[in-house]
Amino acid sequence: MTQQLQQAIKLLQLSSLDLVSFVEQQVEANPLLEFDYAPAEGAPPPVATETPAPAPAGDGDAPLDSRYDNVFTNDDRDLAPAPSTDDGIQSLPASPWTTGSGGGGESGLPMDASSRLAVPTTLRSHLSEQLGMTVDDGRLKMIGRYLIDMVDDAGYLREPLGDVAERLGCRVADVEETLAMLQQFDPPGVCARNLAECLALQLKDRDRFDPAMETLVGNLEALAEGRMDWLKRQCGVGDEDFADMLAELRALDPKPGLAFDSPHAEVVVPDVLISRRGDGAWGVELNADVLPRVLVNAHYYAEVRHASRSKHDRAYLSDCFSNASWLVKALDQRAKTILKVASELVRRQDGFFAHGVSHLRPLNLKQVADAIGMHESTVSRVTAGKYLSCPRGTFELKYFFTAAIAAADGGESHSAEAVRHRIRELIDREDPKAILSDDKIVELLLADDIDIARRTVAKYREAMHISSSVQRRRLKSGR
Repeated sequence: MTQQLQQAIKLLQLSSLDLVSFVEQQVEANPLLEFDYAPAEGAPPPVATETPAPAPAGDGDAPLDSRYDNVFTNDDRDLAPAPSTDDGIQSLPASPWTTGSGGGGESGLPMDASSRLAVPTTLRSHLSEQLGMTVDDGRLKMIGRYLIDMVDDAGYLREPLGDVAERLGCRVADVEETLAMLQQFDPPGVCARNLAECLALQLKDRDRFDPAMETLVGNLEALAEGRMDWLKRQCGVGDEDFADMLAELRALDPKPGLAFDSPHAEVVVPDVLISRRGDGAWGVELNADVLPRVLVNAHYYAEVRHASRSKHDRAYLSDCFSNASWLVKALDQRAKTILKVASELVRRQDGFFAHGVSHLRPLNLKQVADAIGMHESTVSRVTAGKYLSCPRGTFELKYFFTAAIAAADGGESHSAEAVRHRIRELIDREDPKAILSDDKIVELLLADDIDIARRTVAKYREAMHISSSVQRRRLKSGR
């Protein structure tokens, strides 16, 4: 791959903040580049996605498939400088994507020394890593990511769970289940909603949350007021035991999240804005506030080139003009590619925007890539580190890709999240005198046109922390 193609791929996978930093460096180094502070009249227009049904992949008549052309190719001629207009903005060439690979990291670019430097571990990245290794249920994982984003630097979750459930369009019980899992993560005490819960979680981790300590933690106000005698009577302990309890309490960390690096507050700025239009369709548009716009000062280029005498100066100016022209086109291509991918995601996942997490459809990179005429690697790069803002909140574009479970009759497949939800419903409603085995659940799912193996049912059941049929029979028979 040539240097310009590598830069094109790099631009595509940069986040909005990293892109601004990159463009600032280019403007500073290139005398022919200028920031364009005028209104973005030439920005890609908003796209209206029709609901309720998505267009089939490869449908040439679909408005989103024909509105924009594909962008990056392995042919450098597509990125060669075009004749400059008065304002320095060039039009985009249209070309199909063909993938290329190079040595180095995942992007195919050569790894430099900076990519091998140690990256400070933040609280959110630490929790997200544990979430990825612990939770298999895509629905609960999505809720978990949202809760992790809501955790403050001290490690506390301040947002009411009812508000979270309403925002995500899911049950409060699902949010409570997810929070209970997060509260088992390291560091102990994280994701607590108040100080008492934070201390209780740490004591449970140390296996020291006995009834006496529970009473002490439940009366922190009395402890702060110095009502020691009253507390000792409530806890039912003597002076020596009470002193030991206070020492244990002081050894706990009231702000467990501060143990992690937080050099600066990371603000998630959405790249795409989703809103409901008056006709019921979803409007998709780019966030113009995060799109750096530059232009080539062609007048200055002509003036300086005319005054240049040496061959070296002319070569330098030509190189600056070529790089500046390429950057203008590459930024425009990047913006249109993001809009195209996001529009297809919104069209296919309209159920989520209308009804919530439980209505996510099965979706993978290939389906989106085929529908919009791009390569899977392009879609992967576009969805990494890009965010979408909608009435339900702000989500990474990768959130909308979910696994699929085949239908028994060969019809439309089911999302893995929906299948897990159905398994939970069957177990919750089972008769205590007729506990459902995994094989019986497979039969019931098959009656619902869901083709799934017994071992997969067992895997999903264990991921949802649901006991086996033998254990459930013992528990329910003892009620």
